[in-house]
Amino acid sequence: MGPEWVAIIALVALFVVGTLLPINMGALAYVAAWLVGMYALDLDEKEILGGVSGDLILTLIGVTYLFAIARNNGTVDLIVRTAVKAVGGRVALIPWVMFAVTAVLTGIGAVSPAACAIIGPIALGFAGRYGISPLMMGMFVVHGAQAGGFSPISIYGVITNSVMEDAGLPTSEITVFLASLVVNTVMAAILFVALGGRKLMSMRIDPDEEDTLDDDLHRGGATVPARGYGTSAPTGTQAQGVRRDQVLTLVAFVGVAVIALAFDKNIGFVAITAAVILAMLNADEHKDAVKQIAWPTVLLVAGVSTYATILTTAGSPEFVGNWAAGLGAAAIGALVLCYVGGVVSAFASSTALLPVIIPIAVPLIADGGINAALFVAALAVSSTIVDVSPFSTNGALMLANRPDSISEPVYYKQILGYGVAVTLAGPLLVWAALVLPGWGS
Repeated sequence: MGPEWVAIIALVALFVVGTLLPINMGALAYVAAWLVGMYALDLDEKEILGGVSGDLILTLIGVTYLFAIARNNGTVDLIVRTAVKAVGGRVALIPWVMFAVTAVLTGIGAVSPAACAIIGPIALGFAGRYGISPLMMGMFVVHGAQAGGFSPISIYGVITNSVMEDAGLPTSEITVFLASLVVNTVMAAILFVALGGRKLMSMRIDPDEEDTLDDDLHRGGATVPARGYGTSAPTGTQAQGVRRDQVLTLVAFVGVAVIALAFDKNIGFVAITAAVILAMLNADEHKDAVKQIAWPTVLLVAGVSTYATILTTAGSPEFVGNWAAGLGAAAIGALVLCYVGGVVSAFASSTALLPVIIPIAVPLIADGGINAALFVAALAVSSTIVDVSPFSTNGALMLANRPDSISEPVYYKQILGYGVAVTLAGPLLVWAALVLPGWGS
């Protein structure tokens, strides 16, 4: 058995074990990298560890550290509160506010499950209160997380762009970001029409109730008995004013984006510098923020990127890519890879999958005349829109925070049905829109 097959079998094994058992896939990937590297490729430990991207790890740490500070000082609550107030009593806009806020959070660096965990309870609480479909509201949160998930300073975006650069592919940060943004927005629009969004357009929140929405935010969107308008009315406190540290945090996020993108500076260094400055301004409040860095994600990405290098060294990406290219048409091979990404990610980690599946596309791009940015965008979107599945972290979070108005078995079947539909149709539609027409090839 050749080393490319050994590496592929080990990859399948670590995804299966990581899906069935509560073990960080990054830790499993380190074990697989060590065993395959030493005994199938005859590499030493230094060569095995040479695949870790210090730039990528620093970016993950810096961005999630900055987001932890924003969560600690109430900046995240401020963003949500401001967005909800902006609906002006229009119930139909509440799902879109939840979509937009979650997109903003992932777009500025929140890990997708973290953003869903923050906004999900609030959104589903509003669903129970105002008669909005829980399936629509929950999936709006997940699609919102993926809509902003590929911004140039987001976790997914940084991973995707770094892997493309390491694989020698031409990068196009805006193309990948806009592809995910547009696809997920379209999915949300379809859900809105199909699940009763038009009926919500005639509903309004009583002006006297708008001032009490903050209590809903603080209680995670819990409901109270209904009155008037066919809705429930919370009782709570008035909105808090904007504090100086929250303004500084918002400025910091804008500054990170401008400095990193306009002046082409390393996002990791810029983000961690901004986080340290904010921490120094209020050291006592943020002394534990470093504990909130997404360390499981850091381990996941570090381990999987290490194993991705082992795969490349073994020649597995070229092997699979050449097989896909040999199917008769490069476009058909691209469709197969989009489905591989979608099906695997529906049960496993999208973050772990991206560093593995993008290098596999290199032979197709090189030999098939496929536009690199659009193909990678199709792979990225196909591998993340399926996070609506109840077997993924994001989908499971929506299930766990269901409103009392719907039973868990019913809600589970709804999410499962939608997840199956997206997994079956999503990769095909994304491929048909981005790859099949041959844009820019």
